[in-house]
Amino acid sequence: MTLLIPATLFVIMFALGLGLPGDRLGLLRQRPGLLLRVLLGSCLLVPLFALLLLRLPISLALPEPARLAIALMAICPSAPLILRKADKADGDAALAAQLQVAAALAAIASVPLMAELFTLAFGLTGWDIGPASVARQVGMAQLLPLGCGLLVRRRCPGWAQRWLGPCDRLANLLLLALVLLVLIKAGPALLGFALANGRSVVLMVALVLLSLLVGWWAAGRGRQERITVPLVTSMRNPGLALLLASTYAPSLPSLKLGILLYLLVTLVVQIPFLRWRSRR
Repeated sequence: MTLLIPATLFVIMFALGLGLPGDRLGLLRQRPGLLLRVLLGSCLLVPLFALLLLRLPISLALPEPARLAIALMAICPSAPLILRKADKADGDAALAAQLQVAAALAAIASVPLMAELFTLAFGLTGWDIGPASVARQVGMAQLLPLGCGLLVRRRCPGWAQRWLGPCDRLANLLLLALVLLVLIKAGPALLGFALANGRSVVLMVALVLLSLLVGWWAAGRGRQERITVPLVTSMRNPGLALLLASTYAPSLPSLKLGILLYLLVTLVVQIPFLRWRSRR
């Protein structure tokens, strides 16, 4: 598991970099308003909605791992799988890539600030999250492999076109192996956690729906944008959330189950949204 997760993410991001068209890289410079709305929604509004939900009376009785899982996923934008999800859902992969890179860079500042806000709001201690740890995670897991793929495509377009298919198939194989391994190792515990924390699942569903709504507000009127941007705002970064959980809450192993459960809830809630958009 320790080797498979970073290897899978690296191959996925590298393959996406190989396949991204280079003629769309100036899009966000031409539309700064879109970039600003997406960053505002993903890095600020989604965490604030989570903070409001966690202050509701129904949330105060939740166990600490479930509440922390929701908080961590809310403050961690820019999921590495956004690009793949957008491409498979008939979205705009080039737009998703630019928004993801921008959100990853913004997360270096927004994650520590939002973590400080949550610790003050709930009187937590021991969560002194600094920009350096966030920068290392997003840089190694997302920006470095994506940048390598883009560099190869720019310098060696023939090689990139030839190896795009094999790299993409390898990424699919590694992702399938990772999903199966997670289900085998954590499936029973994850199911037990979900059954024991039904109210937490309700809050997760509510936050994912609000995140999709934020993306719908931030997007323009284009069909692909209204698929891509809600995916960007609703998909959070489980890798960063798991890293923070391991670093700052090692005594709460069930916190990682809560993070995985939030990821699963996100993927499930997105299904009817994507079907609705495809019908339109």
